[in-house]
Amino acid sequence: MAISTTMKLKWISWIIGLMLTAQVASAQNDPNGRQKIEAAKIGMITNRLNLTTDQAPQFWAVYNEYNAKKQELNRRIRQLRNEPARNNLSDDQLKNGLREVNATRQKLADLDQEYMDRFLKVISAAQLNELYRTEQAFNKMLLNQLNNQNN
Repeated sequence: MAISTTMKLKWISWIIGLMLTAQVASAQNDPNGRQKIEAAKIGMITNRLNLTTDQAPQFWAVYNEYNAKKQELNRRIRQLRNEPARNNLSDDQLKNGLREVNATRQKLADLDQEYMDRFLKVISAAQLNELYRTEQAFNKMLLNQLNNQNN
């Protein structure tokens, strides 16, 4: 009995989801939990992008650099929004904080534009589109797992 490619991909996605569930469950009490989640993300990206042996090392070098910069900018936005003293700030201070959040968001957009060009030197437009879709699907799956654990 031959299994279709679509069926194989569904099974692989289901297995990755199952692994992610286990990793998220253990990540909350494990100092290496973030590493486990990143490993699941790498596995999902690798599976969905179908990188060639020539593309893979170049792609991961660019992706790791991009991802580190993106995480740092997102961390900065969270810091600005979650400062404990935000309730005691003047209107001018709040406006400056909002401007800094917007400027950091613009840096994220600029980063996406810069790295889109770099990615397209290594992978096809279809693969880049799949990367963005996979990251979104992974984040959604991760949030669902976290919500299920908290309920």
